[in-house]
Amino acid sequence: MGQAINLNADLGESFGVWQIGSDAELLPIVGTASIACGFHAGDPLVMRQTVRQAVAAGVSLGAHPSYPDLQGFGRRVMRLPANELEALLIYQIGALAGIAQAEGGRLTHVKPHGALSNMACEEAALAGSVVTAIHSFDPTLILLAPALSQLALAGAAAGLRVASEIFADRTYTDAGNLQPRSQPGAQLHAASECVAHVLRMLDAGGIVSLSGRVIPAQVHSICVHGDGAQAVAAATAIRSALLAAGMRLLPLPDVLAPADPVAPATMV
Repeated sequence: MGQAINLNADLGESFGVWQIGSDAELLPIVGTASIACGFHAGDPLVMRQTVRQAVAAGVSLGAHPSYPDLQGFGRRVMRLPANELEALLIYQIGALAGIAQAEGGRLTHVKPHGALSNMACEEAALAGSVVTAIHSFDPTLILLAPALSQLALAGAAAGLRVASEIFADRTYTDAGNLQPRSQPGAQLHAASECVAHVLRMLDAGGIVSLSGRVIPAQVHSICVHGDGAQAVAAATAIRSALLAAGMRLLPLPDVLAPADPVAPATMV
């Protein structure tokens, strides 16, 4: 049988009268949804509607918490005391878990959003605070984290199940981090570019930076950002390419083995 892999999207990012993304179109394509919890996007009604759609589509559900930055879509750097950040994360995870329960679903993972994720990928102390919040809420939840990041390492050290993620529509630095959005080439828009990027990394067995450096890594999940104009086209093309390559596309819990280790980064 082919390799098992998960395709995920960040969804539920509409808010009030503002409509963002193509959730209804993406849910039949992906196997996992990470749903905004109201702090960078989303609101209680959007959260409930998105969870209901995700449950009907049979995808696994995750909380997508962020810094309290609705105006900046969670992409602005913030510095919060550890106890405040942990409380904010528990609050957001708990809100989505409650809605999931009310809709007959169950939360299976947590995936931090935006600046919170980017910073926790590089800062061990911040990663530790994120992991502490998740572990305090429910130590059986999967942490969906960028491959080879400090966040992934902190989760594994705390005993969480960690799913390593790569991004279909974002490029990487030679250190294995996401290229900042402010820099040229950071984002990929065409579906064909996203497919080529994903297949290049899967063939290489890890992250491939913008300059061509290969960093071996486990890959459990591939993310397509749901707010992009080409998200549906990219997700459709990636799904087709993965199936054509003989891979099995599964919900996140079905891809992640109970004791998958997190491998250290190795430059090639």
